[in-house]
Amino acid sequence: MQHTQPPRIGFIGLGSMGSGMTRNLLKAGFPVVVHDTRLEVLEEFVSLGAEVGASPAAVAAITDVVITMLPTPAIVSEVLNGADGILEGLPDGGTWIDMSTSVPAVADDVRRRGANRGIVVIDAPVSGMSVGAAMGRLQIFIGGDADHVERWRPVFEAMGDPERILHVGPHGAGYATKLMINQLWFSHLVATAEVLAVGVRAGVRLDVLRDSLIASPANSTFLERDVLSILNDGDYDEGFAIALACKDLGLSIDLARSVGVPVEVSSLVEQVYRRARASYGDQAGEMTPFKLYEDLIGQSLRLDGPVDGPVGTQAVPA
Repeated sequence: MQHTQPPRIGFIGLGSMGSGMTRNLLKAGFPVVVHDTRLEVLEEFVSLGAEVGASPAAVAAITDVVITMLPTPAIVSEVLNGADGILEGLPDGGTWIDMSTSVPAVADDVRRRGANRGIVVIDAPVSGMSVGAAMGRLQIFIGGDADHVERWRPVFEAMGDPERILHVGPHGAGYATKLMINQLWFSHLVATAEVLAVGVRAGVRLDVLRDSLIASPANSTFLERDVLSILNDGDYDEGFAIALACKDLGLSIDLARSVGVPVEVSSLVEQVYRRARASYGDQAGEMTPFKLYEDLIGQSLRLDGPVDGPVGTQAVPA
């Protein structure tokens, strides 16, 4: 019987998300070549069985597909186009999958420049936080041609929940879907903080107010589950810094403007996030706008005793 060798995966960006994703690729039996700017991280992955590429170009030259998981579009662009970048090493017909929270412009540029070389570009941003990355339970939103998406589905399934790996449309649709999810979640957070602060200040008991909202048409996953990290524990989720949240909001608003849709509500949400960032610092947690409202009313929003939410993966951005 003939056995097909698994594709060789290049992975660039071994941060809190990328490290968990890469570990799961290795666990699934994929040979992986990694690159990161931090030598101590590379040493850890060598001990797990990965190879190291000296540069993004070196990784691209010896792998079947290159995955990037990086903090900002500017860094993605530099890793692609800079000296010893991915495009220098990517062979004709090669595939680049960007799993960063980014914008279509960078990938569109690669598609245009690589069209005569048959380069395949797929955008596949994720949701699920570092916990989901470590557990291989990420939700993945994929933009690209259907045949290319299906070719790499086993790779996606090594990192994500098979039932939550969604081909959402053509190139750019993955980026757009992830940005809209983040935009709505951040809006939920600010609206919930505002409503709870007003209600408590008006004399409504916090637990009664939350129960009333959950029983009403205004209910949301955020009210049922995500807000409990604050109401139970005062945890503003430092696993995802508010500086990155502000970056994502800015990308969402830029996308909306580029397609001609006014986003007045999201612009106000961005203002609240900017105030919270200015007050508490870049590394404060993504849920820190809640603290902004707590400080405004001079009172912490905490339940008297811990409350459990529905079982499931926390629906916060990655």
